[in-house]
Amino acid sequence: MAGKKQFDMDTVLDAAMIQFWRAGYADTSVDDLSRATGLNRSSIYSSLGDKDTLFLRCLDRYTARYGDRYDAALSCAASEPVAAVRAFFDVTLQRIADPELPDGCLIAQSAMAIPVLSPAVATHARQALGFQRLRLRAALKAGRMTDQDADAFAVHAAAVNQSLAVMSRAGSSPAQLRAVVDVTVGALSQALRERVESESP
Repeated sequence: MAGKKQFDMDTVLDAAMIQFWRAGYADTSVDDLSRATGLNRSSIYSSLGDKDTLFLRCLDRYTARYGDRYDAALSCAASEPVAAVRAFFDVTLQRIADPELPDGCLIAQSAMAIPVLSPAVATHARQALGFQRLRLRAALKAGRMTDQDADAFAVHAAAVNQSLAVMSRAGSSPAQLRAVVDVTVGALSQALRERVESESP
């Protein structure tokens, strides 16, 4: 329609996601979102919803984008569980190393902000955090770990993955982050090796 401003929804949602990612939910105002997206306040509300609604859309976008990459990394877990978990962490390390992206992780930031989030948004943030644990558990089960061991390592690996984002935001070097991953992957490798040995006749 003549006179109606057109915009690309993907571009706008990416800009809003980066704004939330960089500043966090609590420190992002609608005016900040307006500057980031190039839309005025009324256009944001009419096209994207209120701040909570837009944040949920951005969180879903982030979760889907990196969730697909994590799933691809873990796809070889049945035959190579250790390589799969290392590839899982590589997704995070590559994201952290990307100079075009903010430091940290939108999901980790959201989890830390749960006390100031609305109940609906807080629930969504918890679910996003839980997706990592569930995909890791499924991969480790495919790698023939017991239910108990898969649960324990999935919780641990998910926690390490979130800590990488926090550490990067605090200024840890790539070498330090890689060292954390190496310890975790080494522990998993040892656990799997001991399991194989215990099952040998």
